[in-house]
Amino acid sequence: MCRFIKMENSIQTCLFPHTEQEKDPKFWNTWAQKTLKNALTLQNLNTNKAKNLILFLGDGMGVPTVTAARILKGQLNGQSGEETQLEMDKFPFVSLAKTYNTNAQVPDSAGTATAYLCGVKANEGTVGVSAAAVRSQCNTTQGNEVTSILKWAKDAGKSVGIVTTTRVNHATPSAAYAHSVDRDWYSDNEMPPEAVQAGCKDIARQLFENIPNIDVIMGGGRKYMFPKNTSDIEYPGVAKHSGTRKDERNLVQEWTDRMKDKKGRYVWNKKQLLSLNPNDVDHLLGLFEPGDLPYDLERNTETDPSLTEMVEVAIKILRRNPSGFYLLVEGGRIDHGHHEGKAKQALHEAVEMDRAIGRADLMTSIHDTLTIVTADHSHVFNFGGYTGRGNTIFGLAPMLSDIDQKPFTSILYGNGPGYKIVKGARENVSTIDYQENNYQAQSAVPLSMETHGGEDVAVFAKGPLAHLLHGVHEQNYIPHVMAYAGCIGQNREHCRSRSGTASRSATTGLYPVLSSIATLLTVTRLLC
Repeated sequence: MCRFIKMENSIQTCLFPHTEQEKDPKFWNTWAQKTLKNALTLQNLNTNKAKNLILFLGDGMGVPTVTAARILKGQLNGQSGEETQLEMDKFPFVSLAKTYNTNAQVPDSAGTATAYLCGVKANEGTVGVSAAAVRSQCNTTQGNEVTSILKWAKDAGKSVGIVTTTRVNHATPSAAYAHSVDRDWYSDNEMPPEAVQAGCKDIARQLFENIPNIDVIMGGGRKYMFPKNTSDIEYPGVAKHSGTRKDERNLVQEWTDRMKDKKGRYVWNKKQLLSLNPNDVDHLLGLFEPGDLPYDLERNTETDPSLTEMVEVAIKILRRNPSGFYLLVEGGRIDHGHHEGKAKQALHEAVEMDRAIGRADLMTSIHDTLTIVTADHSHVFNFGGYTGRGNTIFGLAPMLSDIDQKPFTSILYGNGPGYKIVKGARENVSTIDYQENNYQAQSAVPLSMETHGGEDVAVFAKGPLAHLLHGVHEQNYIPHVMAYAGCIGQNREHCRSRSGTASRSATTGLYPVLSSIATLLTVTRLLC
């Protein structure tokens, strides 16, 4: 248990005392030696063919968010938090990805999604098109389309799925199937008339037309699939949740009719989802909200499925394909929490995504499943202030500011809606509930919406050929590794072997090089 102690200027903070074992050097040395032994086992590289490919994308989950989520996960379990392991922390290989868009130093989620799904960097605001396409200019679409790893997998005979906590036609998932010069063209209602007349398609329509038989689709975005002013099934009479489509098409009904004889099921609530027998479902469309799914802290656990529950159902359906599957999972509302300055919402979203990663781990094997966890970009979120061990991640720093003599929370934003002036001075956070779910952490610069951060993001990898994700790489490198491991897309020469698994040609090319280096070193020693 933590104990409250008075710090500088009477600020109370909750601290976990050192355990007796932590005072003993043997504790740390033993732990490090155990870690070393585990690391040495990684010298035997996993060069199997990846039957299954899973990408977990934490939207906006920069490294500070990962660290803070780790602490929160531990504290939710009654620990101090810092020593906790996230599921992604257990992955043996970690690298960094450079996130810039072709026209932006600090990127957006559309251009980055095109990178880690389609393998090419692109302009901000565009999905599934190359950098030759210009945002919002319909006539720059044709001829500049790029395909995604989801399509490569589908073309190779694998089952494919998309699971997200945002709208299924939001920036991240849309790059898996759409080619749009504007990420905001959710339905034809959000498109300029001239773009519609010129033949550009809205993203919701592309979800069902570009790759017609995506096996699993789950998330929000229901309103973009129905004719304008059609009352929503869950929120009847609520105008903002009603259908948006000007073309009067009912995309859900069209999908249901098409999948009638293909074991297709459409669900819109948790009860329907969890009552399915995955063995009797080949195609699943789950649209659980008119827009984005609610934050996990605000989720109605009776009607709305968690990300973990959606992932479990998705894998149960997809893994029935003997050729394997590709699954994109997005923890999309981490990003929304940060944009709103609501760190508590963002971090709980990250913890929930980590639960989903753990569930997927139990349902798959590192021997034939390559799993990658990463982010599209970071945020100007951080935590500091010399907080003591075990300090609640949403708590105060242990001192007052030496400038305005007021307390401050450990979590702060570089910019955003948390900038508040009261009577000409910074708001005194001790007068409000700074641990409330929707508290907006203070920021240095006032903005209605907090911005992305431009630093590199972590890439965690495990499974076949996960070691190819090492060092610092461009973000568009990620799908090339996944495709190589899964023997889909381009450069598949290494996949030819009698055993049916990926051959070791990915590594055999190293042997002559290493032999030459060894020879050179021997000659050098003799000369010296």
